[in-house]
Amino acid sequence: MNIEAFREYCLSKKGVTEHFPFDETTLVFKVMGKMFALTGLERIPFSVNLKCDPDRAIELREYHSEITPGYHMSKKHWNTVNFSEGLATNMLIELIDHSYDLVVSGLTKKVKQELENL
Repeated sequence: MNIEAFREYCLSKKGVTEHFPFDETTLVFKVMGKMFALTGLERIPFSVNLKCDPDRAIELREYHSEITPGYHMSKKHWNTVNFSEGLATNMLIELIDHSYDLVVSGLTKKVKQELENL
């Protein structure tokens, strides 16, 4: 999955917006104002930080060399995923979905209702 496909997939999800809150090269995707994915546009190889359940994060890192503790993020809750090598597209999509779903599950009832009504 390249950066264009990643961007299109993230933006296709309900309630998602894109931002450059840190600088002009760090692209952040948020659902209802909460970050679930970020990437450096100039990073080679192309990699993405995605939120992950802490227990699952450890398991993923043990089995996939393409998945490492989150770069410049909480190592407990974030993974850096190398999108350029090895992992199948369906696995990458599942990791994006997991990150999105984790963030949505942490939203308040009011914000979840707003998301449902979009």
